[in-house]
Amino acid sequence: MGYREVFNEWLTNPCFDEATRAELRGIAQDEREVEDRFYTELEFGTAGLRGVIGAGTNRMNIYTVRKATQGLANYILKIGSQEQGVAIAYDSRRMSPEFAREAALCLAANGIKAYIFESLRPTPELSYAVRRLGCTAGINITASHNPPEYNGYKVYWADGAQITPPHDSGIMEEVKKVTDFGSVKTMSREEAEKAGLYQVIGSDIDDPYIEELKALVLHQDAIDAVGGELKIVYSPLHGTGNLPVRRVLKELGFANVYVVKEQELPDGEFPTVSYPNPEAAEAFVLGLKLAREVDADLVLATDPDADRLGVYVKDAGTGEYHPLTGNMSGCLIGDYVIGQRKAKEGLPADGALIKSIVTTNMADAIARHYGIALIEVLTGFKFIGQKILEFETSGKGTYLFGLEESYGCLPGTYARDKDAVAATMVLCEAAAYYKTQGKTLWDAMLQMYEKYGYYKEDVTSITLKGIEGLEKIQTIMENLRSKAPAEIGGCPVLSVRDYKKGTVTTLADGAEHPTGLPSSNVLYYDLADDGWVCVRPSGTEPKVKLYYGVKGASMEEAGRKAQQLGEAVSALVEKM
Repeated sequence: MGYREVFNEWLTNPCFDEATRAELRGIAQDEREVEDRFYTELEFGTAGLRGVIGAGTNRMNIYTVRKATQGLANYILKIGSQEQGVAIAYDSRRMSPEFAREAALCLAANGIKAYIFESLRPTPELSYAVRRLGCTAGINITASHNPPEYNGYKVYWADGAQITPPHDSGIMEEVKKVTDFGSVKTMSREEAEKAGLYQVIGSDIDDPYIEELKALVLHQDAIDAVGGELKIVYSPLHGTGNLPVRRVLKELGFANVYVVKEQELPDGEFPTVSYPNPEAAEAFVLGLKLAREVDADLVLATDPDADRLGVYVKDAGTGEYHPLTGNMSGCLIGDYVIGQRKAKEGLPADGALIKSIVTTNMADAIARHYGIALIEVLTGFKFIGQKILEFETSGKGTYLFGLEESYGCLPGTYARDKDAVAATMVLCEAAAYYKTQGKTLWDAMLQMYEKYGYYKEDVTSITLKGIEGLEKIQTIMENLRSKAPAEIGGCPVLSVRDYKKGTVTTLADGAEHPTGLPSSNVLYYDLADDGWVCVRPSGTEPKVKLYYGVKGASMEEAGRKAQQLGEAVSALVEKM
């Protein structure tokens, strides 16, 4: 069936409501728009759904959400775990409450109880709720830091992590089988509540979640001593972090938390930023203005679903506010958590620090310093969650900290996704601890560089749109795979990790051993002097992503080496 036929089906089929049909009548003469909305179906992948909001098979709307939920329900019924129910959360984006409600009613119509939050909540709290309620799965309606026209649908499993094998492929298969929108089940909320299949949750999850975070505090004494002096500027970027972040900081004793008023309230239009990404400098313009007015010690911003944290810290010597990358803030928090745990109670013999393969090698240096295991996983925090589950089920390994370069970390095991609420809390605690020693967080960061080495990382990408672009991306990966470079930017390649083949090859002698990780279309080059390069296609955009890192003797040298390596790897990939 061609896209015009599918379009006409949506215009005439009574299973689609009048608002949807009216929207489609409004674009009927725009052939490119009709084609874009109907030439394909919004694909349900390992991370669920993500797309532009609107009517059509290639859009996020109540029908594509119901279809995905029907597939999830079919999988749950197939494996017989329906009695456990499903937890559902949503963020501040357009249509998020509606999509969450539609998912809940579809589950209820399939005889599966839905636990739905009364209002917007952070992603990590959804992860916690799945575990707290003993659910078989969770659904989170969010598009993280994407522009306002987007929304998304993420599925979690019983351990609280986003779906991994075999459940991801099993759910995807069931979603693909749902081909008739008219066959998707739903019911009214009144009927669902009467049947005991629709339960609203809120403070019954909020309160124990906050207590789990507070239980992670290692130096309440430091907070008691200087929590009334430390000045913290915080922005939720119009998202879900506002209430939980302010609550936990207040309950611990941080008295001077200044919220960026223009970005305080939930707003799916994100009016103060072009897109609500705490990695972007523009997200901090208002926060830094407020920080200078109140002479703040640190400036923090969480993304709309509050799983990622952006940070600026003050240099007491110059008065300048320095941005911390996700690698920097993750290592700063991880070093504090592991170091203070060692000082207070010692570290377990099987303790482990877990990072993604594109995360800084400073994490490796931290693990070596504390004599703990460093474990690498594929990109995606769900793989860190998967490793925690493996520790629990095998009885071997103790999770101490996990981080990824994309501004996410997790300081405990109460949840299985990155948690910016917890990261904010721990970073503020660390700021208080260092303040009692006459140091700032920037001082602590500089001391880490002196201790471990000046590590610097960056990521860039090459965008290749359309069918030709997808073919070019595959060609690039195939050429790199068949013609491994001996050096990149004048830096010798020591070994090549081909995660698709599952091999690590040492170039000096050709020796080969397994990566030990699942197959993924990723190439990684270990370079001399603790440098590295990683190349992989983006999972959500038409891009080849290029990650790289170096180690220098000073911040200036590391900066120069990183720039040179970035230029070299871009040139290498563009030639392929």
